[in-house]
Amino acid sequence: MEGIRVFPEVERSETDDEVIAVAQVRCDDPHPADHMAKQLGPGPFELVCLFVSPEADFRAIVADTVNLFGSADVLACTTAGEIGRSGYEDDQIIAVAFRKGPFKALTYAIENLHAIEEQSVAGSLIEARLALAQKTPDWTSEFAFLMVDGLSLREEQLTAFLSAGLGPTPLFGGSSGDGTRFGQTWLARNGEVMQNAAVVVVVRCDRPVRVFSLDHLVPTEQRMVVTSASPEDRIVHEINAEPAALEYARLLGLDPNQLDQFTFAEHPVVVRLGDVHHVRAIQQVKENHDLVFFSAINEGMVLTLATHDDIVAHLDRGLNDLAKHDKPEFILGCDCILRRIEAGRLQKTRAVSDVLSAHNVVGFSTYGEQIGGLHVNQTLTGVAIYPPENDEAPHVAD
Repeated sequence: MEGIRVFPEVERSETDDEVIAVAQVRCDDPHPADHMAKQLGPGPFELVCLFVSPEADFRAIVADTVNLFGSADVLACTTAGEIGRSGYEDDQIIAVAFRKGPFKALTYAIENLHAIEEQSVAGSLIEARLALAQKTPDWTSEFAFLMVDGLSLREEQLTAFLSAGLGPTPLFGGSSGDGTRFGQTWLARNGEVMQNAAVVVVVRCDRPVRVFSLDHLVPTEQRMVVTSASPEDRIVHEINAEPAALEYARLLGLDPNQLDQFTFAEHPVVVRLGDVHHVRAIQQVKENHDLVFFSAINEGMVLTLATHDDIVAHLDRGLNDLAKHDKPEFILGCDCILRRIEAGRLQKTRAVSDVLSAHNVVGFSTYGEQIGGLHVNQTLTGVAIYPPENDEAPHVAD
């Protein structure tokens, strides 16, 4: 039976029949590209995605892998941490390779996110969907995966028009990272290294898929209003007509000098969109008491303080729900850096990692996630890919 083998110890033979192959090497490996290729096997592959630690030489890895996988498109981004064989990982390079045959993919690079020709991009995505549908008219499963510069501040605008252009195709993705430095992030498509850019891939496959998003946050009754902000920079100057960081700390009963990434992970704020709450995560506090957010923020926005369910139990329930009808062969996941920070603060990193590993989740930690037309934070967002035998597995996003 076809299946997926993750992280083999030796080079595969020509008879191996996995549909998705995964490799992992340390970023200080002297020959990372060669060792990834040996782990992945001979192919042929339709698409290869690389999630690269910011401690690695990104340009060198991109250059070494551009022609390494035959005709496969090779996409890459830097991370805020990796998800690999042991769950949460650091200082790694993760490669996910989709085999030709079960998968058909078309990729697209979007540069200069501050001057996007939306109609042109939307038209290209429509053409990509139609081209893939014509190649595989009997296949019903498709999804789109986005990797976007996590420091571009353009994820909201990008996901909104990408989702519109993709129509019924479910979109998910992650914002590239730079560990916890927030200095610079990188992306690449087929050897071209980019910043202030995004890469999107439209995939059709011969097996069921499900795009999903999980968060363990529970809104409280404590609300606040953004009374002064610079939306284009995602900066809040005032909350409840008081300096933002001072008011946020007051509502939490904390000294403003205690505010840090751990505080923001443990005490998130959410905004209500329709019947659903979405996190508007805080990235950092500035010396003038401004708060910098990971997502769009506007004056007049009502924010609600949130608490959270147990991150380990909630994650296990959510991933088990994905396996209710049939266990996924593989899950590609984009996991917010704040979840990793929270797990570390609560000394639950190992427990979260064990759940991710048990459910065969591979991917990277992000500066934000995309689901449909939304840019969100503090979620695990991804796609579950199921065996082809079971027609009961879900085919569309939640």
